[in-house]
Amino acid sequence: MAAPEEQELSQAQTEKLIQFQDLTGLESMDQCRRTLEQHNWNIEAAVQDRLNEQEGVPSVFNPPPARPLQGLIGWSYYLIMLPFRFTYYTLLDIFRFALRFIRPDPRGRVTDPVGDVMSFIHSFEEKYGRSHPVFYQGTYSQALNDAKRELRYLLVYLHGEDHQDTDEFCRSTLCSEEALTFINTRMLFWACSTSKPEGYRVSQALRENTYPFLAMIMLKDRKMTVVGRLEGLIQPEDLINQLTFIMEANQTYLMSERLEREERNQTQVLRQQQDEAYEASLRADQEKDRKKREEQEQKRQEEEKVRQTVLAEERRRRTLEEEKERRSECLPAEPPVDDPDGVKIVFRLPNDTRVERRFLFGQSLTVIHDFLFSLKETPEKFQVVTNYPRRVLPCLPTEDEPNPPTLMQAGLSRSEVLFVQDLTDD
Repeated sequence: MAAPEEQELSQAQTEKLIQFQDLTGLESMDQCRRTLEQHNWNIEAAVQDRLNEQEGVPSVFNPPPARPLQGLIGWSYYLIMLPFRFTYYTLLDIFRFALRFIRPDPRGRVTDPVGDVMSFIHSFEEKYGRSHPVFYQGTYSQALNDAKRELRYLLVYLHGEDHQDTDEFCRSTLCSEEALTFINTRMLFWACSTSKPEGYRVSQALRENTYPFLAMIMLKDRKMTVVGRLEGLIQPEDLINQLTFIMEANQTYLMSERLEREERNQTQVLRQQQDEAYEASLRADQEKDRKKREEQEQKRQEEEKVRQTVLAEERRRRTLEEEKERRSECLPAEPPVDDPDGVKIVFRLPNDTRVERRFLFGQSLTVIHDFLFSLKETPEKFQVVTNYPRRVLPCLPTEDEPNPPTLMQAGLSRSEVLFVQDLTDD
């Protein structure tokens, strides 16, 4: 059965509790706490009372019946020795405090908390197999944050490797089918060995008394609180029953947190919607003016773009016509039909029209290009291709061939049919 929730200790009280346990050697943390509470958390008086009990001196909280003379002697001895004992234990406390700095517990320095958790999971699976509750693969703080954010229970397991009941608990209870199914479907599960720095840190925070140790943590009164502690060997059925009892006992708190969070979220959403509506209302007129100016500017730019396009096309057309006319005027005269060096060429244009003209074998192929360019039916960009075998005639100069060949060098016969291919879209 889960222990009833105790009042949380302050940091100063927790330090006094640990210090009292170190000085007296008591194993039970509950007994240490009761003793300190009886002395109103005066550690000097509590330590002295504990030493008196060990030496047979009656406690002021539970004095046995004694003779008046014997009680007077005991109290006299107590008062005489009190300064010496106080000085002794104060020096001892200072020595132990200094020793913690000189030889600190290596587990006290957490350098790789995620590595500690993953190392424990790996060693656990090597020893007990992979059939176990799903371990949270992150730090204890991350598990707390996720449980808080998701409003879920967080079950913490501290693994005491050297405890006599640890092996049986892991094999028979924790890895049982009913336990792992129950845990996986109802809560987050975080575990680590106390031999690891991360596990040791959590152990110092939860202050377990024995192993196996389980702690149920949930969001309660807007802070993550331990609502149940299970210590010692436990069977699967009892584990499920006790966890169920803890969850049912705290279900109202969890539902309350969910309702409060939902209300906060709704309030936040409503406030955000109101702010957005208010800002939208303020920007409405400005947005209308801006859009109107943008539309006017866009329309002006489109009209200007169309106008510039029309002008550019008109300039290009005029330039092309002027260039065609210039090329036509520069063409050499067409040789007569009976000229022995004459070449008759029939050109098939891209629009399937045919044009015929005569040239001379000694003329450059550039003349053919200029003639075709001067025709209105010829596209602005084109190439001249023979029929068979198909080849493109080099009518224009290039870097590799600045002087185009003559008709004879190009291998043309006295009568040819050449095709004009449109390259305007290429």
